[in-house]
Amino acid sequence: MTKPIRVVAVSGGTFRPSRTLVLTQAIVAELGRLLPIEARIIELGDIARPVGGALSRKELPETVEHELRAIETADLLVVAAPVYRGSYPGQFKHLFDLIDLNALVDTPVLLAATGGSDRHALVLDHQLRPLFSFFQALTLPIGVYASEADFQNYQITSQTLRSRITLAAERAAPLFAGNAADLLKIA
Repeated sequence: MTKPIRVVAVSGGTFRPSRTLVLTQAIVAELGRLLPIEARIIELGDIARPVGGALSRKELPETVEHELRAIETADLLVVAAPVYRGSYPGQFKHLFDLIDLNALVDTPVLLAATGGSDRHALVLDHQLRPLFSFFQALTLPIGVYASEADFQNYQITSQTLRSRITLAAERAAPLFAGNAADLLKIA
């Protein structure tokens, strides 16, 4: 039996309902359709207050430390951030300020973002990609950006967005080809 791929997804929104969370869940679901995964979604809104008040990791409660360790030990990281004033929110950045400098080296990262309009789509390449390049993570070439127009009542309604999610997951899957090949032998 093949070992499941540990997918840790960080949804960087702090409010509910959240288009960022909906997008994150859709990406994780698509990865689960293609690969044997063990998924965990970390919602920034659930840990925002202790993260925001911490100047170092030593000040965090064990529950938040547990979430940081999950991020640091992921086989595949999915990171989705809402766009706020042309970039990711400061609270989102502070979460990653608390991640160990070498923990994400060579970790594949699928980038995603949500914004009010298509004007913010470059946040993937101009904000998120440099952040994870700093960590020496392997940012995947296909990211997923969704604007407000892609949703209705916090549900994805855009076929173009659904196709982009599928493409991103399909491009991520070959990184774990050994696991996928093992899965096909079992099926």
